[in-house]
Amino acid sequence: MIELLKGAFSEKFIRKRLLYTLGLILVFRLGTYITVPGVNASAIQEFVSSGLFNLLNTFGGGALQNYSIFALGISPYITSSIIIQLLQMDVIPKFKEWSEQGEVGRRKLNNATRYLTVFIAFLQALAISFGFNSLTGTDLIVNPGIGTYIKIAIIMTAGTMFVMWLGEMITVNGIGNGTSLIIFSGIVSRIPQDLIDIYNSQIRNAGDEIVQSTIFVVALAIVFLLLVVFVIYMENARRNIPIRYSKRAVSSEEALLPLKVNSAGVIPVIFASSFMMVPQIILGLFASGNQNATWFNVVNTIFNMQEPVGAFVYILLIVLFTYFYAFIQVNPEKAAENLQRQNAYISSVRPGQETENYISYMLVRLSTVGAMYLAIISILPILASSLWNIPALALGGTSLLIAVGVGLDFTAQIEGLLSKTSYTGFIYEYEPKYSTEDK
Repeated sequence: MIELLKGAFSEKFIRKRLLYTLGLILVFRLGTYITVPGVNASAIQEFVSSGLFNLLNTFGGGALQNYSIFALGISPYITSSIIIQLLQMDVIPKFKEWSEQGEVGRRKLNNATRYLTVFIAFLQALAISFGFNSLTGTDLIVNPGIGTYIKIAIIMTAGTMFVMWLGEMITVNGIGNGTSLIIFSGIVSRIPQDLIDIYNSQIRNAGDEIVQSTIFVVALAIVFLLLVVFVIYMENARRNIPIRYSKRAVSSEEALLPLKVNSAGVIPVIFASSFMMVPQIILGLFASGNQNATWFNVVNTIFNMQEPVGAFVYILLIVLFTYFYAFIQVNPEKAAENLQRQNAYISSVRPGQETENYISYMLVRLSTVGAMYLAIISILPILASSLWNIPALALGGTSLLIAVGVGLDFTAQIEGLLSKTSYTGFIYEYEPKYSTEDK
């Protein structure tokens, strides 16, 4: 990793992109400490360990605990993306048409996503402001009123749109996916505080049980390292399908069609978390005076991942989104068409419809394993918290998947840029020699 970074900073083109990425992430991190005017951020510190707060704080890059202008983070944009992608499945014919128009259609869908993001961000800002103010006994908002809530919602919506713009700029001019890197920066920033909390709770305040606590912390660290290794292995695991070309010589006719075990990546986990988060945010609008109501408790139980029913719903959503997004990432129909266009075929499989069916079959089998892997890693911290009363960690479950997935994608992009520059350097190195000798 160190050698990779050395090589990246030695190339001017890559160094500029890296510094640009780091600069925009720094802007985001600074913004997470700017509290929204008219808010007493210290009033929500008692909710830091709650499930909903952790989710919102994760997607907000740690900004919610300061109730900053970036408190909503990127979550409204993620929710909007989910809705737009679902609407493309013949729900709205126009969206379906746009999805088939290439670059022009993609721009129209992106604009629709942005407009929907503004609407969702405004409603979400109103919901969490009203909800947390009710839960804190009206201590969060300094001067509660319709005008105050609208002002706070406008500021937080503007913050969300600015964060979305930062993410897009990183994607275009920097290195890596901007949205994922913003979430990644928030996860990483919480690690030092988590280490301090574990030390204080397990070691410093252990008393006579210092030996047992030390063994427990060491075992926890080993399990964590094993989980990281397992996640890296699963993210790189793939099934290579042999491909043959009908119009090439026998010696060079074989190639490979790689299918990842987890083709969907960390997107299903992010989508499932956002889906579980939205109903809880809406419930915040009705929290005052309804906390003992039957309907309120039922809905809260269903979408609370700390409850058995909520954990089951969470796992189910991860599985469904894994299959859904895997078929978006690897379109069997387009893959079969591309193979046929290149005069290529899978051994013992006819080109066309049979190839499409075969790729779909393999994708379903691989996605089943991928969905089980994502569900297990995501639910482990919830089980650990329930069984051993372990506090929520920055790199637990969902956050671990996001952090490792983003890290692997980031390093892969740097390696790709380095190989590109090396190839260019090779060309320019030998061209002057050739021209000199010719003269």
